[in-house]
Amino acid sequence: MSEMNISAFLKKKIENFNVAPVEYRLGTVTRVGDGVVRVKGLPERLYGELLEFGGGVFGMAVDLEEDGVGAVLFDNADKVSVGDPVRGTSTVTEAPVGEALLGRVIDPIGRALDGKPLSVEKYMPTERPAPSIIERSPVNRSLETGILAIDSMIPIGRGQRELIIGDRQTGKTTIAIDSIINQKNSGVLCVYCAIGQKASNVAGIIDTLTKAGAMSYTVVVAATASQSPAMQYLAPYCACTVAEGFAATGKDVLIVYDDLSKHAVAYRTMSLLLHRPPGREAFPGDVFYLHSRLLERSACLSEELGGGSITAMPIIETMSGNLSAYIPTNVISITDGQIFLESELFHSGVRPAVNTGLSVSRVGRSAQRNAMKAVSGSLRIELSQYREMAVFARFGSDIDSATKSMLDKGECLVNIFKQGKGCPYSLFDEVALLLAYKSGKLVGTKQNQYAAVTEALLSFLHEKCSAVMNEMNLSGDMTEKQREEIEKSIAEWSYENE
Repeated sequence: MSEMNISAFLKKKIENFNVAPVEYRLGTVTRVGDGVVRVKGLPERLYGELLEFGGGVFGMAVDLEEDGVGAVLFDNADKVSVGDPVRGTSTVTEAPVGEALLGRVIDPIGRALDGKPLSVEKYMPTERPAPSIIERSPVNRSLETGILAIDSMIPIGRGQRELIIGDRQTGKTTIAIDSIINQKNSGVLCVYCAIGQKASNVAGIIDTLTKAGAMSYTVVVAATASQSPAMQYLAPYCACTVAEGFAATGKDVLIVYDDLSKHAVAYRTMSLLLHRPPGREAFPGDVFYLHSRLLERSACLSEELGGGSITAMPIIETMSGNLSAYIPTNVISITDGQIFLESELFHSGVRPAVNTGLSVSRVGRSAQRNAMKAVSGSLRIELSQYREMAVFARFGSDIDSATKSMLDKGECLVNIFKQGKGCPYSLFDEVALLLAYKSGKLVGTKQNQYAAVTEALLSFLHEKCSAVMNEMNLSGDMTEKQREEIEKSIAEWSYENE
């Protein structure tokens, strides 16, 4: 971690600007406490402008009033006291952009946190307007997560905003990290934004990404729990600017905000300390705009703008599965669908614990690969019928052979959807497993053997259908001849230890 503190870093950055002489009027600190400052005077400031306080401390203007400015401090709040002079810098908060950031860990103001020097030529403002409707193009290209339950029933397109929502410890971050790992050879760059997490958790995630070889195409933006609310507030906007820097060059980007619940809490803390009027659950009135202006920046850009895209995966934590709470309903209404993770499913061993009844992708099958479309059409209906029938089967009443067959097949589907952590599937693997399910080959497998059986089947198919596998993963299509070859190979296969 870099030894240079935030204020020294910002001061050095501002000194490097070549600007014409400007006459500044100084303001005066009238109130200070808990990292929030009220300044008298200091007219003609910009929203989000960096302010320099006595002692070389920096803050950011977030309230612009007739008689002064409300600001939040990035660090060293104990060095600022009432009566200190304040100077505007005419520089808004900026984030670094460019290829030099790949594989690096930075904080919301662009400092390197991995102990290595960072040289960036270009900076862009952290607050930027979202692309207009005319600047966007339809979302119709698939972004595979490598998670069978999601890719088959809740497909995500490049340029979409898909919310991951659920209680704590239900695997939300795991889904996001597995999605990043799965982009290894897809040409999609990734940005992971950690907001208000423990530093040890962030270090663990970076270690996971490094071991999986994913850091070479990933940027991590981190504002940990020990940092000021101002830094946590700024983190997702900085991460989005980093993603926009890549998208502007025609790249496809996946960005994960982990998580926006903590972001809203940091903003509430800032707002209450600035004496803004509290609303529902003590959040300020503009908390919806806080997230809408962030998530609207994710889009699939038109060909005139390079054709790049930003796919957002915001994460929201619920309390006891309550989807109707304030922040969850806000973000659900902004995004293009949600993946709902259920505690009950998680603790019963269904992992990822995706509740397919409450999960939806509003882009739908238009962003799904043709090979997946061909095999996944009826899965959601079959799964809901199984869950409905399984409720009655619990009572122990006699069931006919047709019902028993449906229950066995449904149980097989649930077990196929179970997937290990850090083990994303390729498109061929997903299609092959669904074809094996449809053929009935895996029905009747013992509960504790599904993992070994699916691994053995995929290993066999990788060897037997290697040409089909390479072609399908590359094109995303499946011809009738390829389907017949896979189905024939599945019929030939048998599990010796069964």
